Parts: sequence; C-alpha cells; structure tokens
Amino acid sequence: MPHDAELVTRLASHVKAIIFDVDGVLTDGGLYRSDDGQEFKRFHSADGLGIRMLGDAGIKIAVITGRESDVVRHRCKELQIEHLVQGAKDKLPAFETLCAETGLSAKEFAYMGDDIIDLPVMRRVGLALTVPDANTEVAEVAHWTSQRTGGNGAARQACELILKSQDLYQSAIARYMI
Repeated sequence: MPHDAELVTRLASHVKAIIFDVDGVLTDGGLYRSDDGQEFKRFHSADGLGIRMLGDAGIKIAVITGRESDVVRHRCKELQIEHLVQGAKDKLPAFETLCAETGLSAKEFAYMGDDIIDLPVMRRVGLALTVPDANTEVAEVAHWTSQRTGGNGAARQACELILKSQDLYQSAIARYMI
C-alpha cells in the first residue's frame, strides 16, 4: 500500500528513539548454523553506519528480538546500541520497560519490524516501519516501507528517513565528507 509521504515525514520528525527487530530487518531473516551448532548472521555495513549516524545525532537506538544470540550481542556492542532485549517472545512488555527507562512516550519511538511478533509494538509507536517482504498484517500497519530488504540496507534507509525529517542528515554526513 502506498504511504502518505507528508504524514511519514511529520511522524519521523518527532522520533527520539528507534527500535529494530533483528531477523528480517537487520538481517535477511535466514538462520545459518554450522555442523557444530554455531550460529551465523549476516549484517549489512550500510545499516551499521546509518545506526551510528542516528546515534551520533542523539537518537536513542534499541534492539528487541525474539531470539537469543551472541552474534546479536556482539553486533549491538560494536554499534554502541545501549538497549538490547533478547528472547522477547512478547515484545510489548520489553517496549514498555524501554519507555520507562528512557522517559520517552510510546509516540516518540519508531519501530522497524517484519513479522506478527512485532505488531503489538508497531501499533503503539509513533512511527511504524517495515521491509518490502514483511508479513501482510505488518505491511498494513506500517506507516513506511523501505525499498531495500532486511539485511540489505533497509535499516539504513529508515535511519536516513529520520535524519532527513529532522534536518540532521547533512550534519550527520558532514564528518565523512572531508
């Protein structure tokens, strides 16, 4: 469904924090395992830079995921993501705790998810974001859909959307334009 660009820009201009799901958003959703059970995930470097630029601009970054993974823990540490909740089979309580910890209202958050486990939070936040191959119900709730798929730059597009809507994009990239 086409989104109202003016509405999306207005909603994004009020975002003070963003939450990302992992599988299907920060990754391609594939679950890779070696013969000895070791888990692997592929992250996109452009997403990482977008997350860092958003954090450097003062937007709080969080990850809430339904699975437990050392790989995710390492990636969040690498990107200096302060708020990480893993193993959240019901993401709404984790979101409510995050609101309390940050002192932000639900409407000051954006959330990027792709499957039905993300719906309760997506319905509460000010800006609901998704990827083009998201579950149908998620696509119907989302205010905005990235052009890129999960693990392939979708998070970067969401970061740039927020930065641009708050007139922070040029200053975010200026340090790289030397």
